[in-house]
Amino acid sequence: MAEQYTAGTVEESLLPHLDAAYNLARWLIRNPADAEDVVQEACVRALRFFDEFRGGDSRAWLLKIVRNTCYSWAKKNRPTEFSEEFDETVHSSESPRENVEAKLVSHANGVSVRKALQTLPAQFREVLVLREIEGLSYKEISAVTGVPMGTVMSSLSRARQRLRSAICTTRKLEL
Repeated sequence: MAEQYTAGTVEESLLPHLDAAYNLARWLIRNPADAEDVVQEACVRALRFFDEFRGGDSRAWLLKIVRNTCYSWAKKNRPTEFSEEFDETVHSSESPRENVEAKLVSHANGVSVRKALQTLPAQFREVLVLREIEGLSYKEISAVTGVPMGTVMSSLSRARQRLRSAICTTRKLEL
């Protein structure tokens, strides 16, 4: 027999993570009002399926629901936005990995970073938000996105490269 969850358990599991849920939705959807709607829909889904939650990391569980809800919403409302195919020649670089992004982000003003992040494809915004803003581990990001941890790490590396490039472009345009 399945364990019955109380409203208190639902509140304790979901409410502390609503800010993270909204933050992820806002970065994926790129519209605050639509992000609020998506989070509301995700919370309805989470409540509907809460009896299937088997414990563990409720934050990752909720963020996975938010992510899936964002993509479902986007397919319905903006079908072309999330359709970019992965192209190794576009998404990789031959240059050696440097820790430039840490220096660049620490010295960049918030407006430039936000503008640059907005220009990235959804899958890159997603991993950057989950890792750098929400502080999820690679394992947690893998659970949220449903992709292998190695793919998470390579996607994050590519996302950082694209963010670096976008920041430089944004700053040149501002000058």
